[in-house]
Amino acid sequence: MSSAESRPKPDHKMQLSHAAGVVQPAGSEFKEGPRTTTASEAESLLAAEKRGQGTNAHLGEWKRAEDELRQAFEKIAKSEAELRTIIDLIPQLITAVGTDGNFLYANQAVQEYTGLAKEELRLECVHPVFHPEDSERLRDERETAMWRRVPFEYERRIRRKDGQFRWFLVQYKPLLDERGEVSRWYATSTDIDDRKQAEERTRLENVALREQIDQVFMFEEIVGSSPALKSVLSSIVKVAPTDSTVLITGETGTGKELIARAIHKGSQRAAHAFISVNCAAIPSSLIASELFGHEKGAFTGALQRRQGRFELAHSGTIFLDEIGELPADTQIALLRVLQERQFERVGGTRVIPTDVRIIAATNRDLAAAITSGAFRADLFYRLNVFPIHAPPLRHRKEDIPMLVEYFVNRYAEKARKQISKIDKNTLKLCQSYPWPGNIRELQNIAERSVILCSGDTLWVDPAWLSSQKPPQPELSGALTEALRDQEKEMIETALTQTKGKVAGPNGAAARLGIPRSTLDGKIKQLKIKKYKFNSET
Repeated sequence: MSSAESRPKPDHKMQLSHAAGVVQPAGSEFKEGPRTTTASEAESLLAAEKRGQGTNAHLGEWKRAEDELRQAFEKIAKSEAELRTIIDLIPQLITAVGTDGNFLYANQAVQEYTGLAKEELRLECVHPVFHPEDSERLRDERETAMWRRVPFEYERRIRRKDGQFRWFLVQYKPLLDERGEVSRWYATSTDIDDRKQAEERTRLENVALREQIDQVFMFEEIVGSSPALKSVLSSIVKVAPTDSTVLITGETGTGKELIARAIHKGSQRAAHAFISVNCAAIPSSLIASELFGHEKGAFTGALQRRQGRFELAHSGTIFLDEIGELPADTQIALLRVLQERQFERVGGTRVIPTDVRIIAATNRDLAAAITSGAFRADLFYRLNVFPIHAPPLRHRKEDIPMLVEYFVNRYAEKARKQISKIDKNTLKLCQSYPWPGNIRELQNIAERSVILCSGDTLWVDPAWLSSQKPPQPELSGALTEALRDQEKEMIETALTQTKGKVAGPNGAAARLGIPRSTLDGKIKQLKIKKYKFNSET
């Protein structure tokens, strides 16, 4: 029999002894001894053995690669742990966020600043860390910058564990993988609150300074040497170094703001802001907001929080001109500032302390306003700690030549004109004129004279002075035409009896029992030709 014939065929039921390699017929009894298997199973085992020789060789390589990979991961984990330890030691606030912008990690400085654990920081909606106004403002900007995959930065407010928001400069930088794709973002936050506060104070002081520059000052320096002015200067020297509240009274145009500025410049607050507020120029509905500021949404049109003049004047001086025009509710708020040195913004509940010196001024008779109920007596006594009265120009006639020269030189320099002399008759006219508008009126006349002057000598037209008197209101209302005619007849009769003389003990004004200025005004209003009655003189 050939070897091919003697080879066991797959369909023959044979048994193969694993121990001795003996093949037994399928029909023979199973004998105890070494385990045997069928021929088909034997072929499968042989094939598997052949394959296993190659597989075993690869298994060693796989095991070595697996060990190397495990060691690499261990090194990475160890490096990450060391990196986080280093990051936790950095006092700067550092956070990591995913490509979707969601929170991943925060260092120890963030946890200490916010007072929140890592798990709590993940729930920002439950524990709001960022100021809501900033989150709304920066949401789109942040998403757009992350989409562009380039470093970016912005400024926002982050809440401290005591509840106070402070400004931070937040700088984002992407971490790229080996393919150049962003795997995460790291954000570093630097506290810039002190800088922001300083910038805001500087900005507000600059705003106040621009307002001061834009104003037309009555005059730049106190000019004169009259006894009335010397008394004022003496009071300024005495009260300036103190922190006392000052109340300046006097007619319009007498230089009350100039006196207030001189007090501020001589005080320890001179390096800080001088804020001037004309209470009569602000609507009564807005004066409280102007003085004390307002919160966002405090009233219609309050789109954002606004600091008031008292906050702008912090550590400096606030000058409240026309204090007699304050409405009653604002008087109460001002009284609180004077008593307690604190206030609240309109629409707010937070009490804001203030360190400011108050100088007030008025041309009204506050005593009469108190009697009529228009001004609070307790506020008056709080303001009237150190009163200064600004004398009218008619009580400073000795200062008029000096003031005229000062204003002429000032405006001639601006107009680039050479004016070396002042007409003597002009000086006499200026000294005899009562100046109802005081120094402001004198300033206007000097400016007009310089503009019209074509030579080196300044002159003033007398008609300018007579026309400076404020116009009297037209007679109307209950005054009937018959009463108007009767008044005109009475004045003409008095002028006839005095031969056109208005002033003096025997003048028409004395006969009618009214001031001369009142009679002059009525003569103009009623168009009485005064020259008709002095023909006999």
